[in-house]
Amino acid sequence: MRVVLLGPPGAGKGTQAKPLQEKYGICQVSTGDILRKAVREHAPLGKQAAEYLDRGELVPDDVMLKLVAERLQEKDCEKGFILDGFPRTVPQAEGLEQILRDLGSGLDFVLCIQLPQGVLIQRLSGRRTCKKCGGLYHILLNPPKREGLCDSCGGELYQRQDDREETIAARLRVFETQTAPLVDYYRMKGLLREINGVGSSEEIRSRVFQALGAEHDLS
Repeated sequence: MRVVLLGPPGAGKGTQAKPLQEKYGICQVSTGDILRKAVREHAPLGKQAAEYLDRGELVPDDVMLKLVAERLQEKDCEKGFILDGFPRTVPQAEGLEQILRDLGSGLDFVLCIQLPQGVLIQRLSGRRTCKKCGGLYHILLNPPKREGLCDSCGGELYQRQDDREETIAARLRVFETQTAPLVDYYRMKGLLREINGVGSSEEIRSRVFQALGAEHDLS
């Protein structure tokens, strides 16, 4: 099974990818993880990506497509994948189609998680990340036991640049102008499944599995 997860920043795409991965035995491909790894390793593509991420802008298509193409050719993607955070533009979607054609496959469906803007800003601005282990927390939804410190390793928690309110506003504007057209693009192709993202993780997960339908139940 080959799945794309769509939705604005903070919609919970990564959270919902986990149960899909476990249920269907396929890998999760997070472009956020790919980008952070490239930036951390100071790879040429990573240095280019960092300049855009710091401004809350989308990474150029040619850079993202090269990173994604490399990742989808790895062995753990042979049985399928959940693509989280990509594509974000129609040209990227067209590029992804070409990548999959070259690999002799195609998408099975696209999930789009939808939330009001106010909820998104609350979710994103409250996120905190551990400087040591990368653990994620939320000051309201998932606070650490000790303020400012990671439960797992005791590392200092900080607010990433792309989780600050001014950057969040820029990211949401980018989503509306460049990413939202993907909804119509995939709807026209008959691949789109729209999910109400308001509620608990369990409620949203139930909606996700319901949207897949019996024809995709591989268990």
